[in-house]
Amino acid sequence: MLKQTPLYALHLKLGAKMVPFAGYQMPLQYSKGIIHEHLHCRSQASFFDISHMGQCLILGDNAAGELDQLTPSDITGLKTGAQKYTVLTNSDGGIIDDIIITRIGSGLMIIVNAACKDKDFTYLKHQLSGQCEFKELPDQALLALQGPAAASVIARFSAPAADLSFMQACETGINGISCTISRSGYTGEDGFEISVANQYAEQLASLLLAENEVEAAGLGARDTLRLEAGLSLYGHELNETITPVEAGLKWIFKKGHNQFPGSVKILDQLHNGSEKIRAGLVVESKIPVRDGAEIIDNEGKVIGYVTSGGFSPSLGKPVAMAQLDRNLASLGNTLYAMIRDRKITVTVSQLPFIPHRYHRKTS
Repeated sequence: MLKQTPLYALHLKLGAKMVPFAGYQMPLQYSKGIIHEHLHCRSQASFFDISHMGQCLILGDNAAGELDQLTPSDITGLKTGAQKYTVLTNSDGGIIDDIIITRIGSGLMIIVNAACKDKDFTYLKHQLSGQCEFKELPDQALLALQGPAAASVIARFSAPAADLSFMQACETGINGISCTISRSGYTGEDGFEISVANQYAEQLASLLLAENEVEAAGLGARDTLRLEAGLSLYGHELNETITPVEAGLKWIFKKGHNQFPGSVKILDQLHNGSEKIRAGLVVESKIPVRDGAEIIDNEGKVIGYVTSGGFSPSLGKPVAMAQLDRNLASLGNTLYAMIRDRKITVTVSQLPFIPHRYHRKTS
């Protein structure tokens, strides 16, 4: 039985095409279509329902210290109101999930991927000591407002939220509705994610959608936006056999930190390089290259595979991300994607395909 988010009725009212995703009925797109929704997010502001994601709290004075031992990142160094993107690793160095951690006064708030929610929560409960309290937040919805106009829209409702810098969060109110707002997102654009009680989710969504710049967007546009932004998707660029180094996440490591699952393998790759790395590909054809397609070199040798691929509405052509042999992942290198025995020329490209426009305050 598929679950519904608190905005299910609103999606139907807005004319969404609903599809199953990670155990939920979710909007794939609305009447104007994925390309329109994508370009609207790049030029104005788009509203996304991301309530299928998992939210939880780890409470207690030692919450950050214990999570430090489960990730390669610096969690104890997080200041109250600051966020960090990181990964949970397994003993083989693979990625259990990628997560967002927010430091709050009483501990940590964590957002996990919808498809990994159950396994993540079970893992965390098993790993944490009795000194920490683990608390799921099933009664909280999660909404996203993304795009260059997002800040001016938020400013009409909450001055503290509008004053946040990228990867900061605050507790605030919108028209009397209590919520936690972070300046973060999954599109490469400036934007906000809003955690709010389920009972107020539709009211809050309707307030935001009533603003002239804001339109609803579904999973289709969310995926094309994150692909252009070179952002990884669990189950594609990340999984339990891909390490953070192979996934191109070297920037998440805390210097000198070696007490986390899979650290021996991961730190060896960090210092000596990994055989495979994540890379961008621009497709020299109108035919999109989808995940799973093999990548071959000039001699026909398989040297990697596509992890995500599709049409880029901003660039007007197909792009992809792939796991490639490190020695053949040089920028500008010509390779080939195999699609039904047909060779499609691809060129190794820098990531992201579209520059990020996160709001960082200058000191």
